[in-house]
Amino acid sequence: MAVGHYENFPVASLLLPAPLREPIRLIYRFARSADDFADEGSDPPHIRLAKLNEYQERLSAIERGKASNDPLFRALEKVIRRHSLPIPLFKDLVDAFTQDVKKKRYADFGEVMDYCRRSANPVGRLLLYLFKRTTDLELRQSDAICSALQLINFWQDVDIDYRRDNRIYLPQDEMARHGVTERHLAERRCDAAWCLLMEEQVKKTRQLMLSGAPLGRALPGRIGLEIRATIQGGLRILEKIERAGYDVFHTRPVLKALDWPLLLSRAL
Repeated sequence: MAVGHYENFPVASLLLPAPLREPIRLIYRFARSADDFADEGSDPPHIRLAKLNEYQERLSAIERGKASNDPLFRALEKVIRRHSLPIPLFKDLVDAFTQDVKKKRYADFGEVMDYCRRSANPVGRLLLYLFKRTTDLELRQSDAICSALQLINFWQDVDIDYRRDNRIYLPQDEMARHGVTERHLAERRCDAAWCLLMEEQVKKTRQLMLSGAPLGRALPGRIGLEIRATIQGGLRILEKIERAGYDVFHTRPVLKALDWPLLLSRAL
C-alpha cells in the first residue's frame, strides 16, 4: 500500500505482472506529486493553484503531441502512448486536487461522490486500461471500488483533514440531520450523534465497496488477486473504525503487519 492520500490503493505490488509495475508506479507518482501540491508544504493557495495549472498545461501539451522537457512528463507521455491511456483521466485528477485548494465543505453526498469521481476513479480506470479490461461493467465496478477507497480515507482522516487543512468531507446535510456540528471536530467529541453519523458513512461505504467487488473475481490471475486484496484492505479499515466505536479522533484505523495474513486469506 502507498502512504499518504493513496495509502488505500495498491502501488506496483509484487502481485502484479512485472511489465505493468513501472507504468503503474509512474501513474501513482504523477497522482501523488499533484496531490502534494494541494495538501503538502507551506505554499499559499495561489502558488498551489499555479503548480496544478502547470500540470494541466503539460497534459494539454501531450495531447497536442508536444514533447516535454520534464522527466516525469516525458516518461508519462511514453506510457500514455504505449498503452493508449485517456489523458482526460489524468486531467480529472489534477482538477480534483485543484478543488481541494478551493473547497473545504461539501453540501451533500452527491458533492462528495463527484469529488471521488475525479480524485479516485481515474486511478482505477487507468489501471483497467493497462489491463485491457474496459467494458462498461468493469469500469463501473472499478469506480465503486475506488470511490469507496477514497471515502474510507476520508473517514479515517476526519481529524487530520480538519486540523491540518480545515477541510470536512462529511456531507453537511447529513451532519445537520444527526445533530453533528463542527464543534464535534474542534472538540474531538465522539458522542451518540457522532457515532450515528459515522455508522451511516461506514454502512454506505461498505455497500459501495461490495458492489464493485465482483471485479476482483472477474479479472484473471495476479491482477484479480491484487484487486481482491485491495478491497479486503479497505473493508478491514471499516471494521477497525467500527471496533473503535467510530472514535477516529483518538485512534486512526490503519492496516498493520498482523492484518496482512488475514487480508490475503480473505482475498484467496
